[in-house]
Amino acid sequence: MTPVAAARRALRDADAVLIGAGAGMGVDSGLPDFRGPEGFWRAYPPFRELGLRFEEMANPRHFRENPALGWGFYGHRLHLYRDVVPHAGFAILRDLIGDRPRFVFTSNVDGGFQRAGFDDHEVYEIHGSIHHLQCVRGCTDRIVSAEGTDVHVDPTTFRARRPLPACPDCGGLARPNVLMFGDWGWSPARSDAQADRYRDWLRSRRGRLVVIELGAGTSLPSVRHECERRADTLIRINPRESHGPAGTISIAAGALDALEALAGRAAP
Repeated sequence: MTPVAAARRALRDADAVLIGAGAGMGVDSGLPDFRGPEGFWRAYPPFRELGLRFEEMANPRHFRENPALGWGFYGHRLHLYRDVVPHAGFAILRDLIGDRPRFVFTSNVDGGFQRAGFDDHEVYEIHGSIHHLQCVRGCTDRIVSAEGTDVHVDPTTFRARRPLPACPDCGGLARPNVLMFGDWGWSPARSDAQADRYRDWLRSRRGRLVVIELGAGTSLPSVRHECERRADTLIRINPRESHGPAGTISIAAGALDALEALAGRAAP
């Protein structure tokens, strides 16, 4: 039996489905691939000259030391993620699962699942969401929507122009409610509430749990570890790192290609 056929059968027999998603789920929607410094620098050429990699740009210190640089990077991403159209694989996932219990566990901060029609109450964003803001100084733990927030970014330098987003409570600088590297100032309240709903879902669901994991790599393996931990059957979709524990159904393809194959629309 081919991996695609095995995955179809597993999904057909599932009582509940957990969707695990990493950055590879968004690439097919046209989002940049930050895998390795070359991928990051292709998306943000000015940072090559500064020798700044993704791990160094995704750092909260920029909002304290150089807010125009911090908001240049995250402001561009905010508008990119806000404007992107989720690829057809999201709809295929909904069709494959049907009305069975489902939940999404994702390291992505782009809000792609909500934009594609998944309810916010069935999504756990472990690293937060770029579509929400918090205070840089931490004057309160309040997290607010970034809807209506516009950041004007110079496309040649990727520096943001003033005015920069402000905290609605103290008037100081706001930042994305995203967990960055070395980030002791992230407010986890929104993600903690999602985690509570996720744990409640795990406790309440019954029967065979099939996990379909899409585009989650090994460099930050949180999604992979959670999917391996929870699955009665694990379907791992990844073009380069589809390997897994014994019993894993491995599909070496991108998210959209694999989902179209599962729907019978194309070969993986």
